[in-house]
Amino acid sequence: MRVLTALPIHNEAAYVKSVLSELLTHTREVLAVDDGSNDATPNLLRGFPQVKVIRHPVNLGYGASLRSAFAFALQHGYDALATIDCDGQHQPSLIAQLVTALTTTSADIVSGSRYLSHHPGDARPPEDRRRINLNITQTLNQLFGWRLTDAFCGFKVYRREALERFDITENGYAMPLQLWVQAYRWNLRIHEEPVPLIYLEEARAFGGALDNPAIRLNHYLDVLRGELERQGLHHLLGRSEASLTP
Repeated sequence: MRVLTALPIHNEAAYVKSVLSELLTHTREVLAVDDGSNDATPNLLRGFPQVKVIRHPVNLGYGASLRSAFAFALQHGYDALATIDCDGQHQPSLIAQLVTALTTTSADIVSGSRYLSHHPGDARPPEDRRRINLNITQTLNQLFGWRLTDAFCGFKVYRREALERFDITENGYAMPLQLWVQAYRWNLRIHEEPVPLIYLEEARAFGGALDNPAIRLNHYLDVLRGELERQGLHHLLGRSEASLTP
């Protein structure tokens, strides 16, 4: 199986060198999507000529970066795409575990879960992130009859056939809501694989109004409702009407 590993990157000069150095010890096919970085990230990426690079001239958002990675993987004939964040919170050594799960479970998407099991040294996430993740995860489960435990982990492996189904239009951090709705629509098989819960000490901003947890949750629910409508699944809204109301 030919697997590409992609990293969405925006202003990660503090981490990009160490993450890529470790990543290249575990996989040879790496794509960096530089989403309009204006720090030292572009210069640091030039130090890794073996890494393929897509550069967005301006910052478009997390969802736009993954959309570029999806398109690249399809265009260049990869069988699967792994996605991993470039902030030190995911462990490149676990990519092989997720890829193996893709084949042994016949899944279309293997999604890392930080809550499926406990790992020694697991961190405690910021309370607002934990609460919003729990809210959205429970809502998805009620809507679709799933048993997800982590709706927002960016550490995933996608089978090519899954990538071919996606029509992602959400540029920002709400992109996973579109992904899950479309996965349900196309009856994609999902498997969660446990990964450690790692959070860095410094604060990470979502940007603008989304730094407010209440506004962020409202935005996620709006995107979820909108995607259900767009995919012709509005009839499911009654299954979780309470959860879709902040």
